[in-house]
Amino acid sequence: MVLDGADWRGAIARHKEKPQDAFILRTLETYQRLGFGYLRDGGDRWGVGKRARELAPDYGIVYRTPCAPLCKAGHYGSFIGEPFASLREYRVLIAENRKNGADFVKIMISGLMDFDRFGVLSEPGLPGEEIRELVHIAHEEGFSVMAHANGTETVIAAAEARVDSVEHGAYLNQEALHAMKEAGTVWVPTLSAIGNLRGKGRFQEKAVEAILASAQENAASFAAMGGLLAPGTDAGAWAVPHGSLTEYALLGETLGSSVDALLAKGLAAIRERF
Repeated sequence: MVLDGADWRGAIARHKEKPQDAFILRTLETYQRLGFGYLRDGGDRWGVGKRARELAPDYGIVYRTPCAPLCKAGHYGSFIGEPFASLREYRVLIAENRKNGADFVKIMISGLMDFDRFGVLSEPGLPGEEIRELVHIAHEEGFSVMAHANGTETVIAAAEARVDSVEHGAYLNQEALHAMKEAGTVWVPTLSAIGNLRGKGRFQEKAVEAILASAQENAASFAAMGGLLAPGTDAGAWAVPHGSLTEYALLGETLGSSVDALLAKGLAAIRERF
């Protein structure tokens, strides 16, 4: 919940000294007004998600957070997560998150999409064997695992380790989709994190449209093969304010009139695992 969809640096600065209840309460009020009863947070290292979980019951909201997301030192994620240089350090961070009451583990194992160039990521994913170890260790510790993951090889490695959910999942081929389906991994494609960029003038419009079309095509294919698909907005990402409803609209465009039925099993799996 730390990010606000507008200015990530300013949002982080807002909470650096301590989580700001005024912002958290306004955000929870927004979700309550829109009828949200369950929120799964991506985590932060300043305790904002933890504080939101403490306050959420007053708004009739079940709130789940990993506390600090975990990322490999020198790779994407250190702006919001806790970095580890070795598997030993990773285990220590999981233990610290456990002490803070983490509901699950979030790992950040790839870069971001380059929204000006279709098919390009800001950096490749971690090596497959390392990804598999990260998931296995978290499972051994009794946690479900949410993975920020893009790219075919990265997602296949995570699925082979039976990761519980993949967030984003840009640029996947049929092999990656089948790997998630066979593993029972829930895919949360966060279409609004792409679709909300249209018409903003910040990125190449042609590239944004191509990235969105690719994600929607893959989501439709994954649903058709019986994969577990679930909605998630990536709220706080640029142009995705808390309470944004475009995710459901984009999934409706993608899945048609059967959208609710096609999402039901994925939503149930998210609630059960996280």
